[in-house]
Parts: sequence; structure tokens; C-alpha cells
Amino acid sequence: MAIWLTLCGAILLVAYLLGSFPTGYIAVKQLKGIDIREIGSGSTGATNVLRTLGKGPGAFVLVLDCLKGVLAITLAYWLFNFASSQNLIPPTVDVKLWQPWIVTLIGLAAILGHSKSIFLGFTGGKSVATSLGILLAMSWQVGLATAGVFAVVVAISRIVSLSSIAGAIAVSIFMVIFHLPLPYVLFGVVGGLYVILRHRTNIERLLAGTEPKIGDKLPIEPEQTA
Repeated sequence: MAIWLTLCGAILLVAYLLGSFPTGYIAVKQLKGIDIREIGSGSTGATNVLRTLGKGPGAFVLVLDCLKGVLAITLAYWLFNFASSQNLIPPTVDVKLWQPWIVTLIGLAAILGHSKSIFLGFTGGKSVATSLGILLAMSWQVGLATAGVFAVVVAISRIVSLSSIAGAIAVSIFMVIFHLPLPYVLFGVVGGLYVILRHRTNIERLLAGTEPKIGDKLPIEPEQTA
């Protein structure tokens, strides 16, 4: 059991470090020589990169941040396959019961890493793209459905933050609709709430009617992302 728990802990740590990889920060630093946390929204995510460097770099960061989530969940599945092949799973461990819970914890670790990166003094992005990657790896149906909600709302409103919040709310609903295990449903609830909380300053601007739309510029002073 000790070896099994150590493996689970190690994979959780790796998932957090994967999420922590500061894609947006590195992209802007390399291409423009500035700290993205000091401009726009202060976020290291794809939306702020889009406003800072344009569509190409923004899309590049979006894809890589999404891949971080996919890789984290892939690691979770690899853990069980590897441990099973090496007879490292204790007989008392019910794989069907454990796997959804471990996958959920690993997904949450990656989300936390993206928004509280150890490489950036525990600052980061708002975990939207990484969450999408996690959802696609957990259940491609839920991932695509959530992405669809985002796309519809952004097409109508042209406000990325509103679309992200709508997607975060929809996740739990889709988890239930597609009959996913309870841990995944809880991931939808907890992960969705976390993403919404990360958008609290955006919500304030939405209520005030000052949230920028796609193509608009944010003030130079960054918002608080802690």
C-alpha cells in the first residue's frame, strides 16, 4: 500500500508541476521581453496573450495550456496501467472505485498549478484552457459540449470572461447529462466554482458594464489575480 500511495502522491505532484508550466509568461517574455503579469488583466492565460501579442501567440498559448490538462489526465490513466502491469496495486484497492477519484484529484492539481504556478510566485492564469484539456481527456463529449457553450456565448457577447463563466457553469450539467461518475461530477462543481472565483474581477466589470469585448484593450494596470 505504501508504494501505491507514493505513486499516487508523485503523480499528483507532477500534475501540479505540469499545470504550473508558465506558457503564457514564457511566450510573452520571449517575443516581447515583458512580464505579462504587468499588463492587461495581469493573467498569464491565452486571453491576455491574445490582447498583448495577437491571435497567433494567443492561439499557441491556448493549445499548449489545453495540452497541459490533457497530459495530466493521461498521466492518471498511465498510473493505473503501469501499477497494474507491475502488480503494485494492493488487493484491497478497487480500481473501478479509485480511478475516478485519482483522475479528479489530478485534474484539480493541474488547475491549481496553472493559476498558482510555483514558477511564478504562485500567480498565473484563470485555468480555463487547462480545464478544457482536462475535460476533453476525462470525457470528450463533456469537453466538446462545454467548448460549444463557450463558443456560442462568445459569438453572441464577444466577451471571453462571460463565455468562460458560462462554460464553467455548464460543466456540472454536462457531467450529469452524460452519466459520468460522481467524482467527475464533483470535479465539474469544484473546478467550475474555482474558475468562476478566478474571474471575480471580471464579474465586477461585467456588473458595471465595463468588461472589454474581443478587440478591446484593458487598462495598463493589471488586476489582482491572487
